[in-house]
Amino acid sequence: MNLTPLQDGGVAVVERPDFPVNRGALCGKGRTAPEVLARSVRLTSPLVRSGGTLVPATWDEALDRIAQGLHRTRTEHGPDACGVFGGGGLTNEKAYSLGKFARIVLGTSQIDYNGRFCMSSAAAAGMKAFGLDRGLPFPLEDIPRTGCVVLVGSNPAETMPPSLRYFTELRENGGTLIVVDPRRTRTAEQADLHLAPRPGTDLALALGLLHLVVAEGRVDEEYVQERTAGWEDARAAAMAHWPEYVERITGVPVPQLREAVRMFCEPEHAMVLTARGPEQQSKGTDTVGAWINLCLATGRAGRPLSGYGCLTGQGNGQGGREHGQKADQLPGYRKLDDPAARRHVAEVWGVDPDSLPGPGRSAYELLDALGTDIKSLLLMGSNPVVSAPRAAHIEERIKSLDFLAVCDVVLSETAELADVVLPVTQWAEETGTTTNLEGRVLLRRRAIAPPEGVRSDLEVMHELAARLSGERALEKGFPTDAEEVFEELRRASAGGPADYSGITYRRLAEENGVFWPCPAATGAADDAGDCEDASLDAGPDDPAQDHDADAAPHPGTPRLFLDRFATPDGRARFAPVSHRAAAEEPDDEYPVLLTTGRVVAQYQSGAQTRRVDELNTAAPGPFVELHPRLAARLGAADGDPLAVISRRGRAVAPARITTAIRPDTVFMPFHWPGEGRANTLTNPALDPTSRMPEFKTCAVRVEPVDS
Repeated sequence: MNLTPLQDGGVAVVERPDFPVNRGALCGKGRTAPEVLARSVRLTSPLVRSGGTLVPATWDEALDRIAQGLHRTRTEHGPDACGVFGGGGLTNEKAYSLGKFARIVLGTSQIDYNGRFCMSSAAAAGMKAFGLDRGLPFPLEDIPRTGCVVLVGSNPAETMPPSLRYFTELRENGGTLIVVDPRRTRTAEQADLHLAPRPGTDLALALGLLHLVVAEGRVDEEYVQERTAGWEDARAAAMAHWPEYVERITGVPVPQLREAVRMFCEPEHAMVLTARGPEQQSKGTDTVGAWINLCLATGRAGRPLSGYGCLTGQGNGQGGREHGQKADQLPGYRKLDDPAARRHVAEVWGVDPDSLPGPGRSAYELLDALGTDIKSLLLMGSNPVVSAPRAAHIEERIKSLDFLAVCDVVLSETAELADVVLPVTQWAEETGTTTNLEGRVLLRRRAIAPPEGVRSDLEVMHELAARLSGERALEKGFPTDAEEVFEELRRASAGGPADYSGITYRRLAEENGVFWPCPAATGAADDAGDCEDASLDAGPDDPAQDHDADAAPHPGTPRLFLDRFATPDGRARFAPVSHRAAAEEPDDEYPVLLTTGRVVAQYQSGAQTRRVDELNTAAPGPFVELHPRLAARLGAADGDPLAVISRRGRAVAPARITTAIRPDTVFMPFHWPGEGRANTLTNPALDPTSRMPEFKTCAVRVEPVDS
């Protein structure tokens, strides 16, 4: 979007049709985003806890308190007693600095971020299969040009409406759309085929489709032989999932399974795109791996207009996990336990590689350790009191901390529990980069000055580093200028899987973004499978780049894997996976399945969107969506209050009766705190690889609430 200043000091959103991703389209959240910039809505002064309440304080007082709290914890309990929790909305510069701050100022391994709750299972499956994780290995513009898209557990009509036009254009061009979702969502209503599996059975569904691909002779044998490994084990696993067996598990009729295979296999090109539905499961990595298997067996990955991709759920969900705020990663998507990676990043940071801590706890495990192993927490841009699974338990863990500091733009439910709250700048008030779901690095430029009393997260880390480590950590260690941080990020990422070294602010401004990997000179990204038509996407030469002046700047990589996959031998890996039940299945006490998700007018934990009148009018509060047959058994009418009870707690919200959901399932959106908090109910059972909690399915019972 573009922003236009108003006479009252605010800004108005102006559509930007020249931008190649949303092409000017915005949802209500985008149109109304400036409302959260208003002084009346947001924090404009630091707050410190005094006598049990939060009161205004000076910046020096607030920063001193944070430094004292973190220093006291390190001194009394050791560096790993200090935790750091980040967010998928932080810019690349802030995510990079936060990881660096945790590891060289605090010396702690205990850092993770809320993006662990978003794409981690898809990332783990992508790394296993392709050797590289990027949400989409191709640009969105390829979607309308393919023959079929299978959209698994995604509802872009509500979660990212501007992207829906790509699927509409797909169908206008003669392609087909298959939507896999337990609910008949707004997206499913537009599909050529809607498969409505029982929540938690997406793995069986993918295996059943692969079984039919084999049985019907639709395997691309030449592709499998030339470009993959591990097919025999994956094939054997799929053949144990015959159609009638899969129908019993999923509830999807065999004729629909066969029709889905026909629609997917008959066109020359096809794609599978997953989102939180199959990923937020205790077997999410295996589930995504099974959908990737379907692409590999049919020759759909690493070919033009085909492949597997994941739809991001947060504003910087891709970039947020590439540069070091994740428990096991260093900048450039390097692994923290890789000695070569540690040496490279340590040299950029000017520290001994041996001084860098090892991998720490994943997000839920970190939150679960608060108040026991972790005594103090610095939290930026997240609201786990609403967004974490088993949220009532996590709220109690947060309350048990010796010290909590929160940086945010509003007083979120988590910030209300803090000892110190710092008011920080928002998107329109600061310059920085983000990386979108295509792997396109974008420059977001400051449009207006923040209110007096508000500082950036980069300034916060600069000041805390000075207080905690003195001049040795300060000189060039934690700049407050975003471009200066990005220049260091370029060096730290150079040669890594997510190589940004050939990207500059100038290029980003001139080219509407640059796709990573983009090394400092052409030819250095071969392991990622260079784009065959990269020249079509290249921008003007950038003389500011710090590589040989005679070498052409790398154009970036819009399309990955066209020549080879990013594995040592260049072959993609099949995942030999089999279906298994969810961590918690219905029983006599809890006979119904709960699944959760988003609505179009609210976003994530709602900390900001719940402060916008237009959005609250459209979506004023939580609800329980249930089928008329279940409502009849309960004696519930539309709007009646219902209690949804799991082994972890109880939530109450009005009934919304609809045939768009399975009779054995209820749905709740997760944007609200209080008695309607859906995440009070959700199960923190973790995927063994990605450490993703099982947000998408748990066993509950539903009861009317006496008025």
